[in-house]
Amino acid sequence: MTLSAPVSVRRTWPLYAAGFTTAFGAHGIAANLGQGVESLLYLGLLLALYDGAEVVLKPLFGTLADRIGARPVLLGGLIGFAAASALFVLVRDPGWLWAARLGQGAAASAFSPAASAMLARLNPQARHGRAFGSYGFFKSIGYTAGPLIGGALMWAGGLTLLFVVLAVLAAVVAGWAWLAVPAVPPLPKARQSVVDLFRRLTDGAFLRPVAALAAATAALSAGVGFLPVSGALAGLSPPATGAAVSVLALCAALVQPWAGRALDSGRLATGPGVAAGLLLTAGGLVAAMLPGLPGVLTAAALVGVGTGLITPLAFAALAAATPPERLGQTMGTAELGREMGDAGGPLLVAAVAGALALPWGFAVLAAATAVLALILIARRAA
Repeated sequence: MTLSAPVSVRRTWPLYAAGFTTAFGAHGIAANLGQGVESLLYLGLLLALYDGAEVVLKPLFGTLADRIGARPVLLGGLIGFAAASALFVLVRDPGWLWAARLGQGAAASAFSPAASAMLARLNPQARHGRAFGSYGFFKSIGYTAGPLIGGALMWAGGLTLLFVVLAVLAAVVAGWAWLAVPAVPPLPKARQSVVDLFRRLTDGAFLRPVAALAAATAALSAGVGFLPVSGALAGLSPPATGAAVSVLALCAALVQPWAGRALDSGRLATGPGVAAGLLLTAGGLVAAMLPGLPGVLTAAALVGVGTGLITPLAFAALAAATPPERLGQTMGTAELGREMGDAGGPLLVAAVAGALALPWGFAVLAAATAVLALILIARRAA
């Protein structure tokens, strides 16, 4: 199958389900681990295992997808995720929680970039916006539903029930993908030296979208983590701050399919769209400095809309600028940039807040995001 061959939309649905699975698995467990772990240090290590595995392995699995085909890597990752989840269910020993969590992270490192690469291969470039917009929508739904459904499962049956559901979910998605997703054979490619790889990954066509993705993820993580803190400091109740985080996730989910369709129809270009998303995100972080519910809600809405605008446009730009035979490697490395933003955003806000105050943490992250937007605008004008 060639890059531009038409494919039934139904054949890409398992790829969207894979995106939901990794997001649901990441946040469904992370948001509820504290209920079953007594040591804060052990909790921190458990939380870091999943993301740490992704940071190390995503580029490697992306490269493997280019070499042997993305479909085997997708299926292997989903089966591995189901097996790692089932391991904890079978052992029923909290001491094995670290192994299950590490296995889940390693497996997600395989099927996440493989799904992104297959979306680009199975859709013509004219549909990349829709494809990545829909993929981002389902990942956002997974991030939103994970803590809520995970909490309900923890209440009903503890970590064992939560891992049972994750094992079944991954197994079902793997079976669905095996039946519905067509084989996409690897494309022939010229030998690539380390110097060639370095040049490609330091080219502006790669760095600009990845920097935007990292900034978007940094703002999203900081918003989810610190907007509730900001609301609590202003005297808001937990339901009110929880609603604000839900607004952020909902806006990010709803905007992504719209942004993708606008890109495909020519109503939106990647460069101006990404810059606009960064400026909206920066505006949301500035709004987070305002006290009370209006500031929290405005911040949540703007950060959600801004990040929802950036994500599908940046991934579509990466797919357009990448040789088809290197899509897995590009998507895996781009995901590494997102993971760095996911960790770096909250760390930056926390460091500045510890030295000064929380509003200053939002201000510094807003300034960094706005500067990146201005750099991208200046590059286009040059």
